[in-house]
Amino acid sequence: MDDIVKAALAKWPNVPDCHGWLGLDARGDWYMRDDRCQRAGPFAPQPGDARPPSKGSRLLHDKLIAFIGRNYASDANGLWFFQNGPQRVYVELEATPWIWRLAPDGSVCSHTGLPAGPVQHCLLDEAGHLYLRTPLGLGLVHTSDMVLAADRVEQGHWQPEDIRRDDLPALGGFVSSPLQRLRANPQG
Repeated sequence: MDDIVKAALAKWPNVPDCHGWLGLDARGDWYMRDDRCQRAGPFAPQPGDARPPSKGSRLLHDKLIAFIGRNYASDANGLWFFQNGPQRVYVELEATPWIWRLAPDGSVCSHTGLPAGPVQHCLLDEAGHLYLRTPLGLGLVHTSDMVLAADRVEQGHWQPEDIRRDDLPALGGFVSSPLQRLRANPQG
């Protein structure tokens, strides 16, 4: 976490949390979601919500994206957030909290640039999406890196196990929609 963020937390410890305003898509892109966008629909399809997804505006400013990445973390309940100074901005996830990028040597790094460490498990869902569990956590392999991932599988480095996409949050210990969880349980 940036020192300036730590200082803001110490100076203003009781700033209310923010829900629904930031999303992470399946390609590792961040999206800003204003009130209008949130009223139009959820960031990603949600059970019981018939509205189509409404992602919002993709963030393009490199320094802002890097700042979010440096201050991206999760709490003990599996809710992922961006610590924006004294305010915790919870993140809506289209897929998983991490989007993996692969290098030709087989190394894995997150959408925020963190090295993921060695692959512990390889999972394949019913739609053909590939997920990796690493010491950093559970994440989706970026679509642009599927050729490299297929090479790792063909070479026997990874043995995909079947998983249902709906089972990923429980397996990975994350909450896809902190906003939906808050609405279902406003007391915490």
